[in-house]
Amino acid sequence: MPQAKSDSTTLFTVAPDASNETLITNSYETFTSVSTLLLDLSEDLSGKHRDIALAIHQLSELGVLLTAKLLDREAPCPG
Repeated sequence: MPQAKSDSTTLFTVAPDASNETLITNSYETFTSVSTLLLDLSEDLSGKHRDIALAIHQLSELGVLLTAKLLDREAPCPG
């Protein structure tokens, strides 16, 4: 079977058959990781750079909240 031609600029892809639950869960975990990393980074910064890191953290926390709500709706935990 011939292989599909791949774009040489594509480094990462998402599996086309990934379930919605998998996509939402991974999005949630990604936002959570980014949020944690930004808080850690902000501890080493001061002034304007700290303010920027904390503003980005707030945006990532919004992503956490939105994906958590979507995960609760689409794949609620039993119990």
